[in-house]
Amino acid sequence: MGNQGFGIHPEIISNVACEIKDIIDLGVEMAIVVGGGNIFRGIAASSYGMDRTAADHMGMLATVINSIALQGALEKKGVQTRVQSALSMPEVAESFILRKAVKHLEKGRVVIFGAGTGNPYFTTDTAAVLRAQEIHAEILLKATKVDGLYDSDPVKNSDAIFIKKTSYMDVLQKQLKVMDMTAVSLAMENSLPLVVFNLNVSGNIKNVICGKEIGTFITNSC
Repeated sequence: MGNQGFGIHPEIISNVACEIKDIIDLGVEMAIVVGGGNIFRGIAASSYGMDRTAADHMGMLATVINSIALQGALEKKGVQTRVQSALSMPEVAESFILRKAVKHLEKGRVVIFGAGTGNPYFTTDTAAVLRAQEIHAEILLKATKVDGLYDSDPVKNSDAIFIKKTSYMDVLQKQLKVMDMTAVSLAMENSLPLVVFNLNVSGNIKNVICGKEIGTFITNSC
């Protein structure tokens, strides 16, 4: 949504598409899980009295809207994509089928996973770890609006210390809430490396893919 506070910012989504194209041009297989907080955040709506299941389903639909928008931006750059949804909506997107997703990746297509896990009470962070495990991804990149993990909130505490490397257990014990705790637990169970980094810095996605030390690296041991 960029700095507009709501919705989809054309320039931002175009920039993200350019970065993804750069990665595909390197020969890297990439799948993406898109959130929907720029349109509707289920957990926030439920805190105001809306039924949590209904709110989460609305949030899932928001992720599909974002997935279609990203697909359009990528295809304008000449990148072949497929959107797969955890909720059945065949007129809009393929249903999530693991074997089809893997085949798309093998053919050099970017697969965009929408609608989270298809279940309420699970965040897109958890969906990302789940899909990463299913497709046997080597690493999961959590692209967000902060540089990585800090030992406290850097907005509230000017002396907050940036954490370059840490373990899943430290994240859970210290409740460093850049990622959902369920997602971190699932990643820990399956030894899936995580990198949390700032999406708003141009070139960061490619730099992380190429092994530069950007953001916070989370693994079994720090």
